[in-house]
Amino acid sequence: MRRWRLVRDLPLTLVLVLATTWAALFSWLSVARHEGWWTGRFDLGNMVQAIWSTAHGDFLMATNAAGEQASRLGSHVDPLLVVLVPLQWITDSAVPLLVAQAVIVAAGAVPAFLLGRRWLGDDRLAVAGALMWLLYAPIQWAVVTDLHAVTLAAPLLMLAIWAAEVRNDWVLGVAAALALMGKEQVGLAVAILGVWIIVRQRRWIAGAVLSVASLAWTLIAVLVIIPAAGTDLPRPFSERFGRFGDTPSQALVGALSQPLEVITTIGGWQRLSYLLALLLPLLFLPLFAPLLAAAALPDLLLNMLADWWPNHSIEFHYAAVPSPFLVAAAMLGLAGLRRRSRPEWLRRMLRPAGAVALVLVGAGVLGTVVTGPVPIAPSLSRATESRLQQYRPGPHAGVLDEAAALIPADAVVSAGNGAGGHLSARRRALVFPEVGDAAWVIVDRTRPDVFDRLDPAGFTYWLDRLRARGDFRLVFDRDGVMVFRRVGGQGG
Repeated sequence: MRRWRLVRDLPLTLVLVLATTWAALFSWLSVARHEGWWTGRFDLGNMVQAIWSTAHGDFLMATNAAGEQASRLGSHVDPLLVVLVPLQWITDSAVPLLVAQAVIVAAGAVPAFLLGRRWLGDDRLAVAGALMWLLYAPIQWAVVTDLHAVTLAAPLLMLAIWAAEVRNDWVLGVAAALALMGKEQVGLAVAILGVWIIVRQRRWIAGAVLSVASLAWTLIAVLVIIPAAGTDLPRPFSERFGRFGDTPSQALVGALSQPLEVITTIGGWQRLSYLLALLLPLLFLPLFAPLLAAAALPDLLLNMLADWWPNHSIEFHYAAVPSPFLVAAAMLGLAGLRRRSRPEWLRRMLRPAGAVALVLVGAGVLGTVVTGPVPIAPSLSRATESRLQQYRPGPHAGVLDEAAALIPADAVVSAGNGAGGHLSARRRALVFPEVGDAAWVIVDRTRPDVFDRLDPAGFTYWLDRLRARGDFRLVFDRDGVMVFRRVGGQGG
C-alpha cells in the first residue's frame, strides 16, 4: 500500500523527474567542460588525486605545490571525498566523479520539496521550492566548477534542515556529520542550525549537542588536524586574508581589532553585488527567516572579507554552504509572510498559491539566465563570458588529448594547471613550474599557468629554463601544447 501511495504522489514524482533532468543537464555541462580541458589541477586534479590515492590504499594523499607528497587534510579537512572512492576502483577517469557530484546535488531538491510541503502547505509551492534549489545559480556554478567535497555537503545540509524540522534526529545526525566532513568551516553553519533548533522548537538538548559538537569539530579541524597533517594552508590563507593575519587565529584577532576595515571591505560594491546575486533570485525572502538564514553568515563573511575575487563571486564553489540555508530560509520566510494578517495588501497578494509559485519559479529562471552557467541567452547573461564558452571542446582540446596520450598512466608528470585536471589520477602529479622528479612535462602556451594563476611572464621564464635543460627532450609541439620527456626513459 505504501508503495502505491508513493507512486501516486504526483508532486513528488514531478520533483524526481525535474531533479533527474537537472542532473543529466549539469552532468553534461560538467563533462563537456572537462573534455574541453577547462577543469584544472586546481581544483579537480587535487580532488581526483586524493580520491585515487585513497582507492589505492594511500588515504587522501596528494602532491602539493612544492612537489611533496602530503595529506589532503593539510590544506582542507574534507574527507567526505572518500564517498567517491568506489568510482576510482572502476576507472581512473574524472567523468564519473563529475556525474556523481551532479546527481548528489540534484538530490537536494527532495528535502527542499518536503520542507516546502511542510511549511507552505501547498504542493504547487512545494514544487516551486524544489525548483528554487535547482534553479539557484550559485548551486549550478558549484556543480560545473570542477569537484569539491563542500559542494557535496550542500544537499546534505538541506537534508539536515528538513530532518531538524521534522525532529528526525537520526537523519539529522548522519546528514550533519557527513556535511561536517565537507570542509573545516561547515561546523560554524551547523552550529547556528543547532541554535535555530533551540529557538524554534525549544529542543535544548538536541540543539546544544549539535552546536557544541559542530563547533568542536571545526576547532579540531583547524587547530589540530590541519597542522598535524603538514599544512600548506598559510600561503593560500594569507593570500586571501593577509590584511587581517597570516593564520586563522591571527586573522580572527585582526578582524576583531579592525572593525572599520571589516566594514569598508564588506561594504564595497563588489561584495554587495555578491550578496545581491545570492538574494535577488530568492526575492529577498531569506531576510524574513533571519535565524535560519544566519547559518549562511560564517561562510558569507569569510567570502566577503577575502581578497581572492572568486571567493565573493557566485561563479565558483564558495557559496555552496550558504546556499541550502538561504533557499530553506526563503521558503520559511514566505511561509511566515503568508500567515500574516497585516498588511491586508500583502495577505491578498500572497494568497493565490499558484501565482506565487509561478513568481518563485520565474525568479529562479531569470536568475539562471542572467547569472547562471547555462548558456541559454548569452546576450542577456551577466556571467563571465569566458566561463560560458567552456562547454565546447574545439580543436585545441583534441591536440591536448593527443599530447596527454603520450604520457604513461603511472609516470610522474608535471603539468600546467589546465592539463592537471586530466593527469592527476596517479601517485605523483606535480604542477608546473615545479618539475622535481617528473619524467614528463606538459604545458600549454595558450594558457600560461604558473601553478594556479595565469602569469605570461613567469610562464615564459620557467619554460625557457626547462627548454635549456639537457635532461629533457621536446617530443610534442603543436598548437601551443608542448610535451617534454626526461632523457634516460624515466616513467616509460
